[in-house]
Amino acid sequence: MSLTDRPRLALVGDRGNHNEPSHPRIDAMRELWDLSTQWVPTENIGDDGVLAGFDGVWVVPGAPYHNQRGVHIAVRHARERHLPFLGTCGGFFSALIEHAQNVLKLPQAQGVDEDPEKLTHLVTPLTCSLNGETAPLRVAAGSLLSTIYGRTEAEEVFHCSYGLTQEFMDEASDGTLRISAWDGDGAPRALEITDHPFFVGSLFQPELSSEPGAEHPILTAFLDAVRRRAAAPVGNAG
Repeated sequence: MSLTDRPRLALVGDRGNHNEPSHPRIDAMRELWDLSTQWVPTENIGDDGVLAGFDGVWVVPGAPYHNQRGVHIAVRHARERHLPFLGTCGGFFSALIEHAQNVLKLPQAQGVDEDPEKLTHLVTPLTCSLNGETAPLRVAAGSLLSTIYGRTEAEEVFHCSYGLTQEFMDEASDGTLRISAWDGDGAPRALEITDHPFFVGSLFQPELSSEPGAEHPILTAFLDAVRRRAAAPVGNAG
């Protein structure tokens, strides 16, 4: 398969931002994928035209992003067009806030992408700093994640010291958005959209427990969804 015929995956994020350990790991893995992958810097996203032609969107870690509005445009593009979507770490936050803004119209979320200072009211330190540490998860029975894992318990690698306030997460996980995994303290750590072919956000980072040629089950499922999207007949991709 030529490069031009391969399924196309957008890696939305600012490559090298904050010396994110996930970025070189993603670069090493993508060399072996039968996909055409392209980094899409957040500053390049003024509208969703830059994402035309992609078969999937992965909002990679690296918050705060250079252009949070661009990230939300990418999330909305994938959500509304039923493109396979994965958001890890900062991508989890972005998916939750975009849904709160544009679907639920929650007042706390309005203008967060235009004024980053508004986000500080929704951010809270985690009860413990999880920088490169493994922590247990409880996974919702019947969720997409439980299907991917084949069980309702897991351990995952985190590289984050902050989360969103519990009150905001409780309000934002409404409608078709569901929290699908929690940590040992009961704090939300993953989300899904139920009427979507593949829409998953996780505060943990499956890319950090992956190696080239031995991807995490979530990444394998996501990449398979991107390939299916690319192979779907025109008009039936959604």
